[in-house]
Amino acid sequence: MNSIIVAALAFALVFGSAAAAMFLRDLLPDHHLSTDSKDAARLGVSLIATMVALVLSLLIASAKDANDARRDHLVQMSADAVLLDRQLALYGPETKESRSLLRSAIAATLQRYWPAGGARQQTMEPSGSPIEELYEKIEALPPGNAAQSLFRDKALTETFDIGRRVALLFGNLQTAIPTPFLVALVFWLCIIFASYGLFAPRNATVVGVLGLCALSASVAIFLILELDRSIGGLLQVSGDPLREALARLGR
Repeated sequence: MNSIIVAALAFALVFGSAAAAMFLRDLLPDHHLSTDSKDAARLGVSLIATMVALVLSLLIASAKDANDARRDHLVQMSADAVLLDRQLALYGPETKESRSLLRSAIAATLQRYWPAGGARQQTMEPSGSPIEELYEKIEALPPGNAAQSLFRDKALTETFDIGRRVALLFGNLQTAIPTPFLVALVFWLCIIFASYGLFAPRNATVVGVLGLCALSASVAIFLILELDRSIGGLLQVSGDPLREALARLGR
């Protein structure tokens, strides 16, 4: 689901819980709003707030790990592409077509996921990867002398590594954040904000503060989901390593 939709839904539920609790207070008997009742509610809410903090820390750590892993795959894939181009160049002029195909593949990847104009595509499924075609072209090269045979074998290994990293990087571009974690987080936030609305005075200042707090919580959820997406999201990894690799190809 789109990160903006999830964040907007979270805001509506959390702030709606606080607003509903404010109006529910008028229907409750006075002894339900006594000091003892407030103290008991605060204890329970404190426990829930601790669980929210733990879940938030887990979600942030999970999103950051996914982002770091994709950035590492991109850097390594860029380095592998440069090494592959050099090995093909050392093999001989017979690899001109393969080197051109490699350069085209890198350029197409940049245009698709990191376009120069900054416009992001709506669909991010990697399709039509030329890595398999490149592997077949290199495999079809004649072994030649001992040096050419060595460069050919190394080129095949590098091509296989690039294909594996492409699969890891672009194979699943959806968020890896578990949905039950998000559901539990929003549910607990609703309980916390409902307790605020139940015992807080009903005036414009309180409503405004609760609205800002609910907005802050939903923005945090939005940023976590965007960080986890890495490719195509607001906090996507930089395509600079791939651009630098493209600039070095064919030399």
